[in-house]
Amino acid sequence: MLKPLIQLYPVLPTKDEAERAALRPIGRNRELYQKTLVGWHDIVRAADDMGVWGAATIEHHFWSEGYEVGPNPGVLDAYWAAITKNIRVGQLGYVMSTQNPIRVAEETAILDHLAKGRTFVGFARGYQSRWTNVVGQHLGARATKSPSAAVYNPSTQMVGFSQSTTKERDLSDDARNRAIFEEGVEIVIKAWTQESFAHKGLNWSIPYPYETGVDDWPLGKQGVTGRLGAPREVDQDGNVREVCVVPAPYQTPHPPVFVSGSGSPETIEYCAARGFIPVYFTNINTAAPLSQRYLQIARNAGYGWRPGQNQCLVRWMQIGKTEEDARERVMRWDSDIFKNFYAAMGRRKMDLSDLYGSIIGSGLYVVGTVESVRQQLVEQWKQFPAEHICLIFHYAQMPKEDVIETLDLFMKHIKPALDEVIDRTMRNAA
Repeated sequence: MLKPLIQLYPVLPTKDEAERAALRPIGRNRELYQKTLVGWHDIVRAADDMGVWGAATIEHHFWSEGYEVGPNPGVLDAYWAAITKNIRVGQLGYVMSTQNPIRVAEETAILDHLAKGRTFVGFARGYQSRWTNVVGQHLGARATKSPSAAVYNPSTQMVGFSQSTTKERDLSDDARNRAIFEEGVEIVIKAWTQESFAHKGLNWSIPYPYETGVDDWPLGKQGVTGRLGAPREVDQDGNVREVCVVPAPYQTPHPPVFVSGSGSPETIEYCAARGFIPVYFTNINTAAPLSQRYLQIARNAGYGWRPGQNQCLVRWMQIGKTEEDARERVMRWDSDIFKNFYAAMGRRKMDLSDLYGSIIGSGLYVVGTVESVRQQLVEQWKQFPAEHICLIFHYAQMPKEDVIETLDLFMKHIKPALDEVIDRTMRNAA
């Protein structure tokens, strides 16, 4: 069965770009943020009632322009856990090249308890320089755009991974960002799964100082930790040699882990070797071959996944009563952020004379009537029968009522067809 996630990019809404300029910096507009927040909760409640598998939010900072006002996912997750019954809450995700991994492990473990296991945890590497470079400075992190990300060439119908046009600094930044990210995730997993642990790595020494341990911990010297703490926490002299991160998560061994990616083979291989769920922010021609790469490496690592299992494909979706209606919805609610954020960031190619064509050309959108969107996704799922789909909406630029209506149409009229594709694939692979 398909497990849908809904991810809302919190766009503070305006009627047009001129109003966004008049309200600058709109990201600090109290009234608009409060209104957006209240409607956000309503959408999550509605998704819960519909049987949607998960609700996610993002970690991005400093969005003065109002396009991604989502700086603290854990706070929202805690509230959503309290107002829902069945839906899982999580993030896509904590940017681990900037985070304190022990704090992330603690926060997500508490969230897991608050939700009694209705959580998942998402990690990301950080591609937005304005905030990644600032918030991650203590770790030496710089934003990266995955220079080895897969690129589909329509003329050859092949996927390539060339880095030949990438600047040396970009490669260096990417390597360090990845190293910081992987160390942070490693520490989170240790904190979740080990009674106590020590770690010596690129940026973190646990305990600190690592060589001597913490030699002035009074409870260690008085024998309290030796009697009541974790068995390996202190040595015979009462020095702290390992740390015991509390609490352990509610789920055993830990919540499902998602990792956002833009098509780099390194990210896919990293996820496959560890049983993590890769999240493909890519078109189907890039995602499908990478999904096979994931499957092969995962099987070599001892995971018995079938095609599409433990993987997630991202799609933006607009459904209209007619094809023209769906197109108008894209231009009304998605074109502003696409032009002023995605394209300006260099994440998407854009032709100003054909903005709609540029959006569709990204391969990330499915647009049309219920019937045509269903057919588009069925054809994609035949190539890559992903267990999860992450549906992204630019709420609140897209009004609450329209988000709920579109999600309802997906759950009632599109998901069953994708369930059939997945079920057929599982039977054939058995």
